[in-house]
Amino acid sequence: MNTKKFLFIFIIIIVAFSGFVWRFATTPTLSKLGSRGEEVRQIQTKLKNWGYNISSIDGIYGLNTRNAVMQFQRNNGLSVDGIAGAQTLGAMGIRSSNAYENNVQLLARMISAEARGEPYTGQVAVGAVILNRVKHPSFPNTNSGVIYQPGAFTAITDGQYNTAIVASSYNAARDALNGWDPSYGSIYYYNPAKTTNRWILSRPVVTRIGRHVFAK
Repeated sequence: MNTKKFLFIFIIIIVAFSGFVWRFATTPTLSKLGSRGEEVRQIQTKLKNWGYNISSIDGIYGLNTRNAVMQFQRNNGLSVDGIAGAQTLGAMGIRSSNAYENNVQLLARMISAEARGEPYTGQVAVGAVILNRVKHPSFPNTNSGVIYQPGAFTAITDGQYNTAIVASSYNAARDALNGWDPSYGSIYYYNPAKTTNRWILSRPVVTRIGRHVFAK
């Protein structure tokens, strides 16, 4: 075997091995039955604070924790498998090694529920309002905290949040997370044809996109 051919084969092997290592290193870990550690403790703490049946916060993913996770998944329209994967962790507001995609999933579900059928810019604007609330002192400081804040969004109470996510919502979520804000800093939005709430109607209007008015 000549030197050039040997080098070519060697390079191919290195590239293939690097790809394998990269895939292994970037595959997000999942908390599931038998798992232990800080992430499990965070899951247990969240669920216990929300009133789920968690017997103890010990960082051990046992049957009790799995059953509570499954109940959380049912209540939030997630795949019920008892495994705290990317979507479940995102819905809980727990940061993992794949935190960005967790937030994409969480925000996309909300955008789809609240703005399906709206112009794409309006979908991004709804996502931006949620992110603006996270930064605002009057609201919870996490995406999940804002979305699940009692009484904040009708989509949570009327079941729309649990429906299938429209494809455009994923891109809209990414655009909002990457800094596009067509709402220009708004922290409220509403459909004037559907609301009779005098307080929300009194808020300073910033812009209107599709059927939604965006306000501060």
